[in-house]
Amino acid sequence: MRALITNDDGIDSPGLLTLAMAAVDHGLDVVVAAPSVQASGTSASVAAVGDTGRVVSERRSLPGLDAEAYAVAAHPGLISLIACRGGFGGKPDLVLSGVNLGANVGRAVLHSGTVGAALTAHLNDVTSMAVSLDVGLDEPEPVWDKAGEAVRAVLPMLLDMPAATVLSLNVPNTADVRGLRWAELARFGAVQSRVDDVGENEVELVHVYSEDKPAPGTDAALLGEGYATLTSLLSVAAAPTSDLPLPPWPA
Repeated sequence: MRALITNDDGIDSPGLLTLAMAAVDHGLDVVVAAPSVQASGTSASVAAVGDTGRVVSERRSLPGLDAEAYAVAAHPGLISLIACRGGFGGKPDLVLSGVNLGANVGRAVLHSGTVGAALTAHLNDVTSMAVSLDVGLDEPEPVWDKAGEAVRAVLPMLLDMPAATVLSLNVPNTADVRGLRWAELARFGAVQSRVDDVGENEVELVHVYSEDKPAPGTDAALLGEGYATLTSLLSVAAAPTSDLPLPPWPA
């Protein structure tokens, strides 16, 4: 099986290499294509970096990884789309996105480039998983190896699930993970953006920890308790409206 490995932290992120090595260890045929620069918070954007209308990529070599790798001037959503349409050597059977530096929990996953790449794969009938490590604003060094262990544990199940499944895996940034749990999305993410006025016609976005306690059983709550969490996600879909009355059409 062929797997695309991408992320939103950029081609030089240690988390990207961690994810690629976990996929290789599982026997997957890996190709790495990741943004050439930081692309966090880009959601499922299909905008390329630059204004030429062409997507530029550069062959790269990642330490210890015997696989094709590309630094791409594009956001992860577009990279996923290109791969699923046959780019980077052909359509993958699986898209793995991450390992993100920081958790992606709650409904704020809407804004995540890591999750955006996975949801874009779903729209193109490809199974995918977004992987994130809960490195907070003032946390110690990332425990990348623990994220790799979690990926190795989940991959066999993911590959047995129905086609176009999307999972979001969040891993505590500790060597002592308590286990793995299914989780619902929390109302908010663990970290939120605060808007501060800094002058005329100018505001500043400041990232702060959420003051609201997450509901029990949600991804944010379980992650805070030391569990790795799995959440099954849906991409864009219409809400049921068959029973709703329509307004009268103007004559």
